[in-house]
Amino acid sequence: MNAAIPSRSPMFSLNPANCEPRLIYKLMTGIIVPRPIALVSTMDRNGVANLAPFSFFNGVGSVPPTVLFCPSVRAADPARPGIRPGDIRKDTLRNVEETGEFVVNVVSEAIAAAANAASAEVPPEVDEFVLAGLTPIPSQAIRPPRVAESPAQMECKLLQVIYTSREPGGGVIVLGEVVRFHLREDLFEDFRVDPAGLDAVGRMAGNTWVRTRDRIELIRPR
Repeated sequence: MNAAIPSRSPMFSLNPANCEPRLIYKLMTGIIVPRPIALVSTMDRNGVANLAPFSFFNGVGSVPPTVLFCPSVRAADPARPGIRPGDIRKDTLRNVEETGEFVVNVVSEAIAAAANAASAEVPPEVDEFVLAGLTPIPSQAIRPPRVAESPAQMECKLLQVIYTSREPGGGVIVLGEVVRFHLREDLFEDFRVDPAGLDAVGRMAGNTWVRTRDRIELIRPR
């Protein structure tokens, strides 16, 4: 790769303490790109399934295999769909805290529109699997279902929940240990995953998503 290094340009600086949270969120989602997407399936204590996408998501380590995703704190507004009176948690976070289980389903381009549909703010009784047109299938080690159309799924047990703030716009770090991996057989060989077959998508800012088909290779120096 012989891409030219860009010349230096004047830099704009700001103190986030002087800005509204919604503007800082807008800035962060423009800078932190591309972001992988976790389509997280959970189940409440009564056995009602929930499905929602999160683009603040990543891996943490392999011993034990650990992932994180980050829901945000919402205003405790009983008039807002998906928010129960006096609760700052949407269904995914509440289900994870109450049951200690969740599944991370990888979002390929084939199910990107469906994952986006699952992001709608709807009352807890609405089944996002039906809303998104996706198929729930049983997990092996936990209760929440997996998404059949996802090319890879990770069954997780909760390790820790960390609130960076309990104010609206605050972040919540959900750490989970992967207890089962599921991957389409045609994508797996000697613990290597075929990136073309996985065809994962990611998030940019606003309504922009990104494909992962344009790739470069850089050999790490010894």
